[in-house]
Amino acid sequence: MTDTAITLPAPAKLNLFLHITGRRADGYHNLQTVFQLLDYSDELRFSLRSDDQLRFTCNDRSLDNTDNLVVRAARLLQGTLQEALQRPLGADIHLDKHIPAGAGLGGGSSDAATTLVALHRLWQGQLTRAALADLGLQLGADVPVFVMGHSAWAEGIGEDLIPVTLDPQYFLVLTPACHVATATIFSHQQLTRDSTAIKMCAFLAGQSRNDCEALVRKLYPAVDAALNWLSQFAPARMTGTGSSVFAAFSEEAQARAVLAQLPAESSGSLAGIRGFVAKGINASALSTL
Repeated sequence: MTDTAITLPAPAKLNLFLHITGRRADGYHNLQTVFQLLDYSDELRFSLRSDDQLRFTCNDRSLDNTDNLVVRAARLLQGTLQEALQRPLGADIHLDKHIPAGAGLGGGSSDAATTLVALHRLWQGQLTRAALADLGLQLGADVPVFVMGHSAWAEGIGEDLIPVTLDPQYFLVLTPACHVATATIFSHQQLTRDSTAIKMCAFLAGQSRNDCEALVRKLYPAVDAALNWLSQFAPARMTGTGSSVFAAFSEEAQARAVLAQLPAESSGSLAGIRGFVAKGINASALSTL
């Protein structure tokens, strides 16, 4: 029986490290990173329509518009498949948003990837998963890893992916009350852009960092304060271009015990900070579709 509706998670990610190894002629940056998927996610519900309309709703009113990544992904796939399938391709889409925006957790990219994979299944497209990932790259450099649905070592601008199996860990993720614009960080003259490329063994030996972290700490005092606070309990690092920071723990209870110590009524540079605990996963629900 053909599916007429589907509900799927759109997981968050962490960059366990981020090295920028050069700047390309097109303005993009070459990088190395490890994408760690988490069991903390947004949720999207898709239902087929008999016409070609794309109707989107969201529990976050600021995203309830036609210029978000979910709608853009749906339109991109619709335009790609329409000529070959020669029938109306429409859907009702609802997003339950949980992943903080502008936090380096990949929420928008993950939502876009889930949209591509889910609608491709509902519309019975014939693209390969690699072709869907290439389509996702038009929407953002982080979209392909979510389309493939597996934690990965990444190079290029983030689209050259090698799946990795990481040891299970629990992550305490803190998100300061500030929005860091990725474009601002990557265009900043003080950003480190000449890191030497490393191998996986160097990362596993702890010889890595986030090249964006020093600059973001300087520009955003709330990120600096979050890292200082979390570093009291475990080695802490920023994910992506921020604003979220994280620390890894072997036991969930350890991570939750630290989260419980976060001041409930934070003031100063910790004001408005939020946190959650999530388990690292090697594969998401998309990997089996």
